[in-house]
Amino acid sequence: MNQEQFTLALMDKGIELNDHQKKQFSIYYETLIEWNEKINLTALTDKQDVYLKHFYDSISAAFYVDFNTVENICDVGAGAGFPSLPLKICFPHLQVTIVDSLKKRIGFLNELATKLEIDNVAFYHDRAENFGKHTQFRETFDIVTARAVARMSVLSELCLPLVKKGGSFVAMKGAQAKEEISVGASAIELLGGTLRETYTFTLPNEDSERSIVIVEKTKKTPKKYPRKAGTPNKDPIE
Repeated sequence: MNQEQFTLALMDKGIELNDHQKKQFSIYYETLIEWNEKINLTALTDKQDVYLKHFYDSISAAFYVDFNTVENICDVGAGAGFPSLPLKICFPHLQVTIVDSLKKRIGFLNELATKLEIDNVAFYHDRAENFGKHTQFRETFDIVTARAVARMSVLSELCLPLVKKGGSFVAMKGAQAKEEISVGASAIELLGGTLRETYTFTLPNEDSERSIVIVEKTKKTPKKYPRKAGTPNKDPIE
């Protein structure tokens, strides 16, 4: 997917990029490739792959969630900023908080935000399990999102404690989404979530399957969650 195809594909979904936003995506790509030589941010370096499998894929959450009505989002394990920073470029009003456990990635994100000239972004070097215990952040976000971080049973414990009641946890998944939801159903319920919808679609040009899983926060998460760092992955809620 080249830049023109990217712009047109988003326009088909009702997202129209101005010249400044197009330039921001170009800067994003250049900065990603530059830093990727120093630290491992992505296995994809071809421009068309990045525009399709990182930028377009990240923004696909907005095909099913109205980010125009959302004030703040938290991105857990964002890595190179996906999906939250492509969403931020498209919806500049968003207040974005990113949590990532690798300090070098936070360094990349800080430089990227400066180059993109975006504000209302905050980056935290922390484990999601620890971050979810902070009263400053716990149950304060309209939307918490994660892309390719962990299976749903684990991800729910990392993300749902951060979602405010009435907000949503938006998980971006591949072809395995239905199986993960089935296995993670009890964890979602225990942590205060209710599965609202799963949208499945294919990426243009290559037809690989993607799913957007939307979980509404319907009640408060019990205080004992998230458990200490590493526990959710080693001993998922069943």
